[in-house]
Amino acid sequence: MKTVLAVVASAGLFAAGCGSDGSDGSTAAATPSASTSSAASGVTGTVTVFAAASLTGTFTTLGKQFETANPGSTVTFSFAGSSALAAQITSGAPADVFAAASPATMKTVTDAGQNSSATKVFVRNQLVIVVPKGDPKGIKDLPDLAKPGVKVALCADAVPCGAAAKKALAAAGVNLTPVTLEQDVKSALSKVTLGEVDAALVYRTDVLAAGEKVEGLEFPESAKAINDYPIATLKGGKNPAGGKAWVDYVISSTGQAVLTKAGFQSP
Repeated sequence: MKTVLAVVASAGLFAAGCGSDGSDGSTAAATPSASTSSAASGVTGTVTVFAAASLTGTFTTLGKQFETANPGSTVTFSFAGSSALAAQITSGAPADVFAAASPATMKTVTDAGQNSSATKVFVRNQLVIVVPKGDPKGIKDLPDLAKPGVKVALCADAVPCGAAAKKALAAAGVNLTPVTLEQDVKSALSKVTLGEVDAALVYRTDVLAAGEKVEGLEFPESAKAINDYPIATLKGGKNPAGGKAWVDYVISSTGQAVLTKAGFQSP
C-alpha cells in the first residue's frame, strides 16, 4: 500500500530501536535533556562544521540561532556527502566538528584518530521513495522501481544514503540499475525535482524540505536501513571551545526541537 508522506514532520514514526550499522563501537546515543543549556555559552570566533548534506536546512537554522545566542561567533558550514567530508578531514582539512550521516563514515575519522571527543548519535533518518508531484509513473513500492521504463536515481554506495538504499533493496529482494549514482542525497533529490528521473531513494527529511514539489512514499523495508547520525569534535579545529559549544547546542532541547520538526527521529 502506498502511503504519501505528510508535509509535517513524522519523527518517531518507527521505533527508535531500529538502528543502523553500529560499526563504530565508540558511538553512543545522545540523550538530550532540559539540563543541556541552549543559552549563550560565551563562545566567539569562527566555528567550522563539516556536516552531511541532509543536515543543510536544519544546521543552517541552528547556526543562525547559535550566532544570535553567542554574539561574536560565526558558524561556517561545509555540506557534502559524509564519505567525501571524512576523506577531507583525514587528509588534514581543518574543522571543529564533524556530523556524519552514518557510523561507518564517522569511523573513518575516529580510526584515523582525528576526533577529540567521543562520538554521539544525535538523530536518526529514514529513507523514502521520492517521486514527482502526482506520481506520474504510479510507483507504489520498491519493486515498482525495477519496472521497465522507470528511471531511478540512487546515492553511490560509499555515501550513507546509498548504503542504506542498498540494504533496503536487498531486504525487498529488488535488483535495479539506476540511471545515475549521486554523491549526496541532495543531488539525488534534485534529479527528481528537475524531471530527470522518475524516482529516487532519499531521506524523509529531504522530502519534507522539498515541500509540494514532490511526494514521498513510505515503504516497510526502510525500517531495516535507518541511519544513525553521529557527531564529534575534531583535533584539527581552530576553535575547540566553539566546537564543543556547537555539539552541546545540537544535542540540547533547542537543537533537537529543530531537528525533529524537520523529520529527523530522536536517537
